[in-house]
Amino acid sequence: MALLTPSRRPAPVAKEPVPRTLPPRRGTGSRKQFTAWLFLVPALLVFGLFAWWPIVRSLLLSFQKTNLVEPAVWVGLDNFRTLFDDPLLGTAVGNTLFFVVLGLLIGFPAPLVLAAVMSTVRRGAGVFRFLVYLPVVIPPVVAILLWKWFYDPGSGLFNNVLGKVGLGPYPWLESSGSAMPSLVLEATWAGMGGAVLIYLAAMVGIPGELYEAAEVDGAGIWRRIRHVMLPQLRSVIGLLLLVQLINTVQVFTEPYVFTGGGPENSTLTVLLLIFRYAFQNGEYGQAAALSFLMVLALALLSAVYLRATRSWSKS
Repeated sequence: MALLTPSRRPAPVAKEPVPRTLPPRRGTGSRKQFTAWLFLVPALLVFGLFAWWPIVRSLLLSFQKTNLVEPAVWVGLDNFRTLFDDPLLGTAVGNTLFFVVLGLLIGFPAPLVLAAVMSTVRRGAGVFRFLVYLPVVIPPVVAILLWKWFYDPGSGLFNNVLGKVGLGPYPWLESSGSAMPSLVLEATWAGMGGAVLIYLAAMVGIPGELYEAAEVDGAGIWRRIRHVMLPQLRSVIGLLLLVQLINTVQVFTEPYVFTGGGPENSTLTVLLLIFRYAFQNGEYGQAAALSFLMVLALALLSAVYLRATRSWSKS
């Protein structure tokens, strides 16, 4: 009899256990959101205390008459009526707009031009950047007092230098026609260092291939600046333009230290008028009313500007 051998069957392959994903615990997402808000609370409190609460407080103060010592008296819109009846308001607004226009014509293109020139410097670039940024770290009052000596009609540096070539002397700060441009020159010198460094940092990020392609196509330096550099800097230019608009509208230190608003109120600005209302006349309600109107004007200006330049800065 032949032996019957059982047929061999392949041994079953052990299956690897499939890892089972646990469903997310309930409340995990809300717990993360709570933790994020917990970290944001201190910053929100500080921002609200030092940014939004003064605005709300000035709005309430603009409807009151007070000397900040005696109890305030609610006067409604009387502060605004008195404000619009003041002839100095129109003078201050006009001078502020004049300062803004001069700042845009003189102070806005200067950092861009200087940054474009400095971007071509290879030797001593760090020294040039230090010298350009140095005015920013000088205290504003110290810089203004220094320039006040420069503008001195008798022994000032500018008139002495110009006198050697047969020019001058010029009444830089004593004439109503030259006082505001003199303030703009000092403000441009004192504040353009930061903008120059921002432009230089943005220029480093421009691909060199774009310049090489433009040069191969026969583009000169001005065409490379116009068709390569400026389009790549659109967003930076737009941001710095908005910052300069806001800063020039709020000009105070230069007219206060240089001229005190003179001569003949030719350098009286809105913030300087607010200072006079509050700390010279004791009309804190009128000062608060003008401050709140200025906040509204700046908010409207920023909204209109961002709306108008949204597509331009992205293209």
